[in-house]
Amino acid sequence: MAQNIYDKSEFFAGYSQLNRSVHGLDGAPEWPSIRAVLPDLSGKHVVDLGCGFGWFARWARERGAAHVLGLDLSENMIARARADTAEPNIEYAIADLEKLELPGASFDFAYSSLAFHYIEDFGRLVQTVHRALVAGAHFVFTIEHPIFMAPTHPGWSLDADGNRTWPVNRYANEGPRETDWFAKGVIKQHRTIGTTLNTLIGAGFAIRHVEEWSPTAQQLAANPGLTDEMERPMMMLVAAQR
Repeated sequence: MAQNIYDKSEFFAGYSQLNRSVHGLDGAPEWPSIRAVLPDLSGKHVVDLGCGFGWFARWARERGAAHVLGLDLSENMIARARADTAEPNIEYAIADLEKLELPGASFDFAYSSLAFHYIEDFGRLVQTVHRALVAGAHFVFTIEHPIFMAPTHPGWSLDADGNRTWPVNRYANEGPRETDWFAKGVIKQHRTIGTTLNTLIGAGFAIRHVEEWSPTAQQLAANPGLTDEMERPMMMLVAAQR
């Protein structure tokens, strides 16, 4: 079973204060990049893996999706998503993505935001998603970038000019990495870029787009706090097709 940190009270309280938790998709700086690679969702059956508060599920329905299934391990997340959704064609359910079973050829699009880096058996999950999608369907997800997940302790250092640098620690050693983020002992699963992409290819997906996300000049001007994101990629965006 995946680690359920979102139902820990201190973690959920901290997570709920994030800009993306308060303002939804518009509060996520990577959202414009995600939106640029999304297919037309009109009439589509969508599955959102790690749906959180349901922001994407509601957005997909507003863009014409016929039905959205939002899945999350956290009872807190699902309760909040249900409370904020008044839409009969959006369904939410508690599900462990490590053990996920989905009916074959039943979805036209699969989406996930910053959830897969918690999954130990990524290969099994990718195969499950591949079977659940119809031929030609798209699969778009973001994860924490592998470089972001493998920093040296305490995460950054200063160069001779006083600028932050972000060297990596044992990048080739894949497996669990423990960090403190809103709560102590948060476990994330480190995989290299090659492993992530080759797992998709091995399952039968064609890679359509890969982006090592960084903020635009306009985003930096509006939010100088994003400056650190220019030092190392924080997120990776992948678009694939069955």
